[in-house]
Amino acid sequence: MEPLSTALLLTAIGGLLILSGLASRLSQHLGVPALLIFLLLGIAAGSEGIGGIPFADYSLAFRLGIIALVLILFDGGLNTSRDVLRRAAAPATMLATGAVALTALLVAAVGLLLDLSPSIAILVGAVVSSTDAAAVFAVLRGSGIRLKEKTGAVLEVESGLNDPMAFFLTFIATEVILGTQTIGLHTLWLLFLQVGIGLLGGIGFGLGGRVLLRAVHLPAAGLYPVLTVAIAFAAFGATTLLEGSGFLAVYLTAVIFADAPLPYRAGIRRVHDGLAWLAQISMFLVLGLLVFPSQIWPLVTVGTILATALAFVARPLAVLLTLCPFVFSWREDCSWPG
Repeated sequence: MEPLSTALLLTAIGGLLILSGLASRLSQHLGVPALLIFLLLGIAAGSEGIGGIPFADYSLAFRLGIIALVLILFDGGLNTSRDVLRRAAAPATMLATGAVALTALLVAAVGLLLDLSPSIAILVGAVVSSTDAAAVFAVLRGSGIRLKEKTGAVLEVESGLNDPMAFFLTFIATEVILGTQTIGLHTLWLLFLQVGIGLLGGIGFGLGGRVLLRAVHLPAAGLYPVLTVAIAFAAFGATTLLEGSGFLAVYLTAVIFADAPLPYRAGIRRVHDGLAWLAQISMFLVLGLLVFPSQIWPLVTVGTILATALAFVARPLAVLLTLCPFVFSWREDCSWPG
């Protein structure tokens, strides 16, 4: 039975990946983000869809999502030069902190108006407060959208830097709801640890990884991407164990690699580009498999109002207020993607 069950699993995975790859072309013709199509394919393949695949393992989905985000952020960092990071750092940092916090507050306020309990409204606001790195990288690089260099750089850098604040808000909201945490100076210390250790971890693994890649002479070119993937995983894991932001560390590690004279540089970047696409497809397919339409249908109205308020009120307003000290045109301010 084991070979048969494995064969069925691989057949299902292969079929979904093939459909996702083909559907990515369809997304360009329809003007729909490819990640939305991947999500819909996952829903269709789920236990309540035509595929009938039973899947409700949230722990496995969480772990797969972590791995996928590490690969996506590392690829994003490899495509972000230090010069771009330097020019976009100030506005991107403000957006990754102030705009994320303000978005969470505004969405929570809308939730309260919809008669959600204060704890649920705050948690929902925290969860949706940041932009998704996978979505931002995919839209900017795979949809044919051409933005001004400064705007595109700020969007990419912000999506790579906003995880500490989003994690902090979600963690605090969850702990307050469970009654295991109160808000005080220790909460600011937690944020400081997340950002500080994340920065140190990213710089340490970035510089150390550059030295390692230049020093070793591997017998096959295909082993170098294996080494960079290992460095990405180690940067996330070690930094997280030290209570820092592993996602921030991964992104900064890759940014330091971006301008380095790496061996087989073009091959490494091609491999990571492919891995990032595989990660994006896999993550959104898994998220789709976790969707049970019968359970979310009663919440469609509230969810739609919250999503609309997030996309057209909360996030644009937060961005406009946060970018006031910087020189951006009205169209650049208002082009912030949800």
